[in-house]
Amino acid sequence: MEKLPKIGLPILFAVVVLIILIAKSTVTINSGEAGVLYKTFAGGVVTEEPPLSEGFHLVAPWNRVFIYEVRQQSLDEKMQVLSSNGLEINLDATVWFQPNYSELGKLHQEKGEAYIQRVLQPAIRSAARSVVGRYIPEQLYASKREAIQKEIFDETAILLQNQYVQINEVLVRDVSLPTTIKDAIERKLGQEQESLEYVFRLEKAEKEAERQRIDAEGKATANRILSESLNDQILREKGIQATLDLARSPNSKVVVIGGGDGMPLILGDN
Repeated sequence: MEKLPKIGLPILFAVVVLIILIAKSTVTINSGEAGVLYKTFAGGVVTEEPPLSEGFHLVAPWNRVFIYEVRQQSLDEKMQVLSSNGLEINLDATVWFQPNYSELGKLHQEKGEAYIQRVLQPAIRSAARSVVGRYIPEQLYASKREAIQKEIFDETAILLQNQYVQINEVLVRDVSLPTTIKDAIERKLGQEQESLEYVFRLEKAEKEAERQRIDAEGKATANRILSESLNDQILREKGIQATLDLARSPNSKVVVIGGGDGMPLILGDN
């Protein structure tokens, strides 16, 4: 009985050590994440094998696992860039990105866990400066937002080649110009709008005048053709036909034929 405590203490110690080793040898990777294995005694970062996927993993206690988020992420950037004529422009943009899953080991080995600050941010800022520098403020403010987005995306994608990071979209949220420049552009746009409205009214008036001219010419032509087609015989025939129609009418009337030209003179009840 006296020996039991002496025997039980080492066993208890061994059990505690075993539990600690097991705890240090297990890694759980959550959804949307992947792990990069670092082998302390076998070459360091594992780059030739796929990263550790989601779920539970057993890892030797002397090795380490670096966990990365591999789902799509967003980065908001506020930048001050210069237009083509040297004016300072404030640009707010959002970048959707994610690390290349199959090259996660190389990303960790060459760029590290701070790859966003080391790789992605410099690339998007450089691309934004390059693209905005091609445009004047009026273009940035009025009509080139979508073009700027696409160009920044394309240039950033080029800069990130072989950097183990992919971008999925660039969204330009806001382009802010100096107040004086913004006011001047808005006045210019207002004047252009007024000019377009004036041109529209002129074109509308010209079209209406042309329509009336064509209508008048049509009526004049019709009257001329009708006038040329009428003669005494046709008029006499029309009068006779009208006399016959009136004679058949149940209304009271007096029809007198004569009058020198042979046309009927119609007298009603009154």
